Amino acid sequence: MDLGLKDRVYIVTGASRGLGNAAARALVADGAKVVITGRDAKTVADAATELGPNAVGVACDNADPAGAERLAAAARAHFGGLDGILISVGGPPPGFAADNTDDQWRTAFESVFLGAVRLARTAAAELGEGGVIGFVLSGSVHEPIPGLTVSNGLRPGLAGFAKSLADELGPRGIRVVGLLPARIDTDRVRELDALSGDAEAARTMNESRIPLRRYGTPDEFGAAAAFLLSPAASYLTGIMLPVDGGARHGF
Repeated sequence: MDLGLKDRVYIVTGASRGLGNAAARALVADGAKVVITGRDAKTVADAATELGPNAVGVACDNADPAGAERLAAAARAHFGGLDGILISVGGPPPGFAADNTDDQWRTAFESVFLGAVRLARTAAAELGEGGVIGFVLSGSVHEPIPGLTVSNGLRPGLAGFAKSLADELGPRGIRVVGLLPARIDTDRVRELDALSGDAEAARTMNESRIPLRRYGTPDEFGAAAAFLLSPAASYLTGIMLPVDGGARHGF
């Protein structure tokens, strides 16, 4: 199936590793061009080199108020325009309500929430008909995850923002979508498993709750993201797609 991605230009944030990197790989493999970001200049430059000539790396923190404009400018300068953005952010610190400090909440809000809103707003001003804005959120949009209280507080709000944005941008032919990964086999998920004190036992328990009885791979997530961002998904907007092996039991 041709997704129609050839020569389309996307910004993918948080793409030096993990889910953002998997999405960037899938986009480039299907012919797209990407501007990828990460906080560490060397790491993001190395990731862009691995992706090849259709990728450019820009060191950028989502919390930086000037970052969104810099990324849009990079897309214009290197590839002549912008067709979409996938906003992927690192997970906020784990902890329960009594554990997380005000400073942790403020830092996470600036990066996870306000940074994502700013990126989406900037992209919306750049995009024309057929453009797309995607958010990498979490299964916590529908059901809180124990021990991830900050994430549980912020990601459902971003989902609400995305739904509102879909309504506002739809008349311009711009789509807004979300992806809700659960147990995908990334460094972040392995770190969360290790917090239990027995990472292997935690993984076994989590896999037993997933209908497919395994963690997803980053490549599986990347393929789902590439489809949702592509012209092949041109009549999908305002949706939140679980990429979770069936872990969410609701409709």
